[in-house]
Amino acid sequence: MPRQAHSAAAAAPLDPARVFGDKAAMTRLPIDDALPDLIAALRTGGRAVLQAPPGAGKTTKVPLAMLEAGLCDGRIIMLEPRRLAARAAAERMAETLGERPGETVGYRIRGEAKVSKSTRIEVVTEGILTRMLQSDPDLPGVGAVIFDEFHERSLNADLGLALCLEVAGALRDDLILLAMSATLDAAPVSALMEAPLITSEGRSFPVETRWLDTPLGPKARRTDALVDLVTRAEAETRKDSGGILVFLPGEGEIRRAAAALENRLPGNCTVHPLFGALPFAQQRAAIQPAKSGRKVVLATSIAETSLTIDGVRVVVDMGQSRRARFDPGSGMSRLVTEKVTRAEATQRQGRAGRVSEGVCYRLWTKGEEGALAAFPPAEIASADLASLALELALWGAAAEELAFLTPPPEGALQEARNLLTLLGALDAQGRITTHGKALSALPLHPRLGHMLLRAGPDQAAPAATLAALLAERDPLRGAPSDLMLRLEALKDPKAFQRKRPYQLALPVVERIRAEARRLQQQQRKARSDAPVVSDLSATGLAALAYPDRIGQRRKGDTPRYVLSGGKGAVLSPEDTLAAAPFIVALDTDGNPREAKIRMAVQIALADIRALFADQIRWQDSCAWSKRDRRVVARSQERLGSIVLDDRIWKDVPTEAIAEAMLDGVRDLGLRLSGAAARLVARVELLRADGHDLPDFSEDGLMATLADWLLPMLTGVKTAQDWKQFDLLPALRAALSWEQTQLLDREAPGHFVTPLGRKIPIDYGEEVPEIAVRLQEMFGVTRHPAVGGVPLKVTLLSPAQRPIQITRDLPGFWAGSYADVRKDMRAQYPKHPWPEDPTAADPTLRANRRKS
Repeated sequence: MPRQAHSAAAAAPLDPARVFGDKAAMTRLPIDDALPDLIAALRTGGRAVLQAPPGAGKTTKVPLAMLEAGLCDGRIIMLEPRRLAARAAAERMAETLGERPGETVGYRIRGEAKVSKSTRIEVVTEGILTRMLQSDPDLPGVGAVIFDEFHERSLNADLGLALCLEVAGALRDDLILLAMSATLDAAPVSALMEAPLITSEGRSFPVETRWLDTPLGPKARRTDALVDLVTRAEAETRKDSGGILVFLPGEGEIRRAAAALENRLPGNCTVHPLFGALPFAQQRAAIQPAKSGRKVVLATSIAETSLTIDGVRVVVDMGQSRRARFDPGSGMSRLVTEKVTRAEATQRQGRAGRVSEGVCYRLWTKGEEGALAAFPPAEIASADLASLALELALWGAAAEELAFLTPPPEGALQEARNLLTLLGALDAQGRITTHGKALSALPLHPRLGHMLLRAGPDQAAPAATLAALLAERDPLRGAPSDLMLRLEALKDPKAFQRKRPYQLALPVVERIRAEARRLQQQQRKARSDAPVVSDLSATGLAALAYPDRIGQRRKGDTPRYVLSGGKGAVLSPEDTLAAAPFIVALDTDGNPREAKIRMAVQIALADIRALFADQIRWQDSCAWSKRDRRVVARSQERLGSIVLDDRIWKDVPTEAIAEAMLDGVRDLGLRLSGAAARLVARVELLRADGHDLPDFSEDGLMATLADWLLPMLTGVKTAQDWKQFDLLPALRAALSWEQTQLLDREAPGHFVTPLGRKIPIDYGEEVPEIAVRLQEMFGVTRHPAVGGVPLKVTLLSPAQRPIQITRDLPGFWAGSYADVRKDMRAQYPKHPWPEDPTAADPTLRANRRKS
């Protein structure tokens, strides 16, 4: 079936000379060989997956080739995972056309846009596409969407592709979709999209790889080791000239390495940092060719595939990368440092072979390389899914209804939905609210967006500052956890540095202040129906963002806290907040058992009551206390897991006490009297023979406590009460009349002696047994048995001491009794010891005295 055009007529193809220019036409790149097949596939089926290694030219040549081919009449939207890459790609394509960005080629990134009515190719960051789709699902005016660097598997890219696939299937069968990947693992994407896989082989020069001879120790300072490796690489490759590209995981490591290299490199070397938060002028200086001397670029993974840095012939790889991971300590996604994967290491190595033969130095041994993972994980599998859950609710679809390359984990998705419900972004049925729609329009985690929108007009500035601060990395090092110190530093950095002994990262401070100004403007435009709270302090604002992180100090000297969400956290005993009865824990190390608090703020009980009056509830609690070893009944005023007021619960129903005591039984264990133990043994003996009786094993009894024990627990409240409690009546009551009759018949509880006395039968051993006075068995000529099994009989002396154990009483009378009689007559001469015990009368008395 032929693909349908979205509008009346397709725009006329552009002249190749107009698109590529004379210079571009003369410069062939590896991607050029794959372009005819790619254009043909898109023209025929509207979808394709392009695999091309870094440096093949796909980012800048493919959109222009699609435009030149006249594949669609609408704009071509290309997604880039990073702002720097988006802007650089747009500028490079505009330069190819002899234009400035904003004409035929433009870009839109957070906080900046250069587009016009004449823009045909628009390079955007991933979140912008999501907003476009949510605003107008049929993407009016858009003819094609390109997902560049899809191999990075960012959460926004996965969501954007899933939404575009649904749009293309339901609303826009003419929408062209293209995913471009720099790795060889593009086949799953091709299968998901049901699209052909086009491969560009690429072209690169040989790169020599040099590893460390011995591994770095676990306590080695990796940044210092990297600086040593960079100076070595510079010295060994000086005659070859060419730029040096150094890969580090983040801004902090880059700044420390730059400072350390300042006096260790020759005078003709210039060091350029390169990371996403760097001002654009400095980013441009790092990318452009060096005017003179040798350039050393210290970059994050942004330089792996998204950017081209001209003139690089040497790569130094620290072997680490930052990835987004959901940090339960902060409640948001954080960047964590991990080892690079083999795919990433290969991409970094290839940067040294773009213009000529190169060298790659790796800060690990060749032996360590085999332990590296093959590919980086998909962000959706380990990131905080609050924003994804919000987007899905706004889209009106469940995750399983969309075509995700990696489905989001259900547990993490449900946790995200719970948080959104707590924030008022979803209703009880999981549908998005008006407040949720307003949150989705903000470039913030829903926690921080909720705080921003709940703040009144008079609180817009402090709320925006706090949101920007909590979304950034901590600008203070070596400081206590108190949030107020950070806010003091943001207010007047110079004065703070004069007064305080802590290290303040000024570039981070400037980013926070700039972002705060932008968020304040967005707050004014937002439309939410959430109630506004005025006259809030920074503490109150923080509590709005983290309603599940309000902490109450536990009893004891160590500052341990229980959080309203149910988790535990601890402050350093030396921390300035260590004595605070209530705090809001803003950031912790994420330990699942007891997290260490990294940033917090003290909050007053009155503020908690004022902010969360609608969530505070009185709850009656009747529970077993392991510490007190008794049932404790309290009436408590609670916010989640923290207790704001605690009183004795009077007039507790007896049923509630009994229910709580069941937990006490589980804690203390079963206490069987002798009679109860014998009953259990009898039941288990017959049950093992296949009789239909309840499970009286310890595990069976513990598993069914509520069935057989609960009705009998009236009046039992403490460990002492339980110690005195006899389980026998409860166990008997667990048997029906028929089962009791069966038990008494097949495994009776007693043996009746010739004198009519009942002797308990012990079923605890392999063979049932009794212990009875020997003289009481006089006259018994048949050995006693139960269910056809002879009892083990322990015959006792008049002093209740064992004399003989037998399972053949007639044999004993006929055999060894004579020897026993001789000994017993000597020890107990006043008791009868007849020569023929089978003919004697049973007795428990001594011989009568002769008068």
